[in-house]
Amino acid sequence: MESTMRSIGEMARASGLGVSALRFYDGAGVFAPAAVDPHTGYRWYADEQLPDARLLARLRRVGLPLAGITRVLTGTPAEARAELDAHLRRLEDGLTDARRELSAVRDLIDSREHPVPQTRLTVPAPALAAALDAVRFAAPADAALPAVAGVFLDAEDGALHLVATDRYRLAVADCPATLDGPPASALLPTALADAARALLADAEEAELTFDGAHFTIRAAGRTLSGEPAEADFPDYRRLLRLEPTHRITLTAAQLRALPEETADGTPATVLTATPADALSATTTDLLVHVNREYLLEAAGTAEQLVLELGGPIAPLAIRFPARADTFSLLMPIAR
Repeated sequence: MESTMRSIGEMARASGLGVSALRFYDGAGVFAPAAVDPHTGYRWYADEQLPDARLLARLRRVGLPLAGITRVLTGTPAEARAELDAHLRRLEDGLTDARRELSAVRDLIDSREHPVPQTRLTVPAPALAAALDAVRFAAPADAALPAVAGVFLDAEDGALHLVATDRYRLAVADCPATLDGPPASALLPTALADAARALLADAEEAELTFDGAHFTIRAAGRTLSGEPAEADFPDYRRLLRLEPTHRITLTAAQLRALPEETADGTPATVLTATPADALSATTTDLLVHVNREYLLEAAGTAEQLVLELGGPIAPLAIRFPARADTFSLLMPIAR
């Protein structure tokens, strides 16, 4: 037997598996020797087992679970490939998680060496409440959209900009602010933004604090803290650089009185403009279809508003003469 078979030590050296590993896989029923001496208990392996042993060593090095190793060794080629593909996906997902955690650890280490400076804002509570109300309709609560699921706060000296978008519409509102510390920004998850709005009831002044990882608001003796979303909000300032060709002044009531049509399967309002910036005229040089629900929601009950149109596929701006610090953008829909 010794002349035609490999001992466990010889198989270990040839395959890259340790002696203890060969014993383990034998005991687990995954890779058994070709023969066992009944008197000494020595394990002997046939030459034709060497390819499987080397394969087993590779699978062991990539961390394939025991059940998966068994399926690869005993299954069909298609089953083996499916097992390897599933394991590769698990490894990739684990690597993504590890990168995210290591990034967070690095940030924590960096914060010890270079603490993130704290930014404190003092704002009139009614102005902040009005700004939150003005943008809330465009803030999605869908966690599947992490980069925009909330209200973005962008603080600079003298002003706090609030922005919300669901990718089809965008709302911006400003409120005056006294800044103590460097400019800062944070994306508040929609639920946290709603809780902050509730905190402002009956308050005259609110204090907001950012420190990179936490957001705190204090108003009328009440305090609320939470964690901003870890997402990069779109560059909203770039979206605000519009070049409208028409500016049409009207009331929300006139806007609601416009007939409803259908575009792209969606209830729509059709905006038509003449060179003289008149709306719903017989002769037009511009035709824009917009989602009617979104348009009326953005217009609210304003006594007067201004529509800025730049073309049939350009964003439509909705501005309010009585609230110069608030406006919305709305993407047209296909005709």
